[in-house]
Amino acid sequence: MDYVQLAVPFFILAVLLELTYGFFIKKNTYRFNDTISSIFMGSLRSTSKFIGIGIGGYVFYLAETKYALWRMDESSLFTWIFAFIAYDFFYYWFHRISHERQIFWASHVAHHQSEDYNLSTALRQTGTGFLISWVFYIPLFIIGVPSYVYVSVATLNLVYQFWVHTEHIPKLGWYELFFITPSNHRVHHARNEAYIDKNYGGVFIIWDRFFGTFKEEDEDKPCIYGLRSPIRTFNPIWANFHIYVKMIRDFVAADSFKEKLYVPFSKTGWSPSNLNIKPVNTDKDDFERFDPKSSKAIGLYGVFQLIILVLLGLSLESSTLGYAKNALIIFMIGFTMFCVSRWFDNKPVLKLEIIRLILLPFVFIYFLPLSLELIYLTIGYVLFNAVILYPIYQSSLRTINA
Repeated sequence: MDYVQLAVPFFILAVLLELTYGFFIKKNTYRFNDTISSIFMGSLRSTSKFIGIGIGGYVFYLAETKYALWRMDESSLFTWIFAFIAYDFFYYWFHRISHERQIFWASHVAHHQSEDYNLSTALRQTGTGFLISWVFYIPLFIIGVPSYVYVSVATLNLVYQFWVHTEHIPKLGWYELFFITPSNHRVHHARNEAYIDKNYGGVFIIWDRFFGTFKEEDEDKPCIYGLRSPIRTFNPIWANFHIYVKMIRDFVAADSFKEKLYVPFSKTGWSPSNLNIKPVNTDKDDFERFDPKSSKAIGLYGVFQLIILVLLGLSLESSTLGYAKNALIIFMIGFTMFCVSRWFDNKPVLKLEIIRLILLPFVFIYFLPLSLELIYLTIGYVLFNAVILYPIYQSSLRTINA
């Protein structure tokens, strides 16, 4: 049972409620550009599984069917309680190592890029996590946790983590001693030197207390969110791959063969000794969020594209088009997200948008077996985008020059 799929409508409702509440108390924690970027990232995570090679699933299958010590009874309450707690224990180590070693940080970093902290930040998920994160959960299958129970507790763990991404809930007394809360998870997302690499648990904070990675939120030291080395873009593609690019550059730049081999397994933030890169000061009180000017028209344009892409992504859930055609759709989804992010970044994008609008009908009508109604919808979408493209461009120029 994948509880994340069931929870998506409640996630969206909760985001809207938090946004409304923030305006009501005059403490809004949302920005159009950052929020849309976060939801784009969540959509990419959902669609990336359709082009995943499935190595993790196959290894899980072998572990469960050929190498499991025994098989637990999935109808037993003990099995579910044990699996829920054990999953969070292995999640703690996955999460911790994902912060400490570069190859794992490369996929996890996407979740930490937002310089805001709100419920939409929880939706900001990696699109490359399927590549290696599965390694940490093999022991669960070896000790007999059934795959049905594993998927259920894993998605329940992720659903729980949603509500802790908010600035509006204070400390919760005794509950803070045992469970992950908004307060101790704010610490986890902070870039302040005192807060970096703390509070890794998914549901339980007890692992952090036991293994020495717990840090309490200090009310005299407000959390500053984001990366130590900000990427300064809303581009979801670069957000997912910039650490991989860094590793390639480090590998090429390293003088010694030993350092080249060390690149993937190095501590996060490490670079070859010959580059002489200075540490980043993460305690600056004058830290400025990346927030280029955007017109209201571009904000509405982003919302429109977001709705279309979410609906398109949901359609892939029941897609029978096959691997190649699904990959083609995902490419166009990513291309559209890239174009929207360029508007938000105030980067040149008009030519790219024209290329996108030319490609769309060619890809969707020529390569995909669409019904007549879907063909009309595709043409209508392209024409609507073509009509509003130049006014959007003019609006962006006026905002930049203001």
